[in-house]
Amino acid sequence: MFERFSRTARTAVVIAQEDARELRSPSIEVEHVLLGLLAHGEPELKALLADAGLTHESVLSALNAKGRGEPLGAEDAEALRSIGIDLDAVRESLEAGFGEDVLDRPIPEPRRGFLGRSRWSGGHIPFTRDAKKVLELSLREALARKDKSIESGHVLLGILRAPNHTTVSLFGGSGQIDDLRPKVHALLDRAA
Repeated sequence: MFERFSRTARTAVVIAQEDARELRSPSIEVEHVLLGLLAHGEPELKALLADAGLTHESVLSALNAKGRGEPLGAEDAEALRSIGIDLDAVRESLEAGFGEDVLDRPIPEPRRGFLGRSRWSGGHIPFTRDAKKVLELSLREALARKDKSIESGHVLLGILRAPNHTTVSLFGGSGQIDDLRPKVHALLDRAA
């Protein structure tokens, strides 16, 4: 399928992996594919997304902030402290034993090796099922339009057709997504 992707669309998918790695994600999600488009999509596509309030910097910042969210709030920390568990002491102990960024590292997903035994993956970051679906939908969008190659606009149409919870939030809701689809089609029509 990737042989049908234009150079720009292919590069955007590669950038998605780099952004996922930068965000310390154990997998490539739909939002990482969106980041790839924002970083390396055609200028007209990036301008369309900027008009919708999305830039690479703003989305990266939002995803960074989401990733740093504290799993336990102040009330939780206080409740644990009342039974003798100090979260700050636990964090200091873990960082002393395993390194300062131990709690910020992604948890590698187990992979099945020979005879079904678990093994841990190193540098490769896999696509989630939703991200793969977006790439498949980009092919379907191109075929439905009778376009010969898959451009960045087709990938965006795939995202808009099957957004996950995070991308719906980034776009500002399903109404914004519905408004954006015809604009992307018009952009692809102009480029053809």
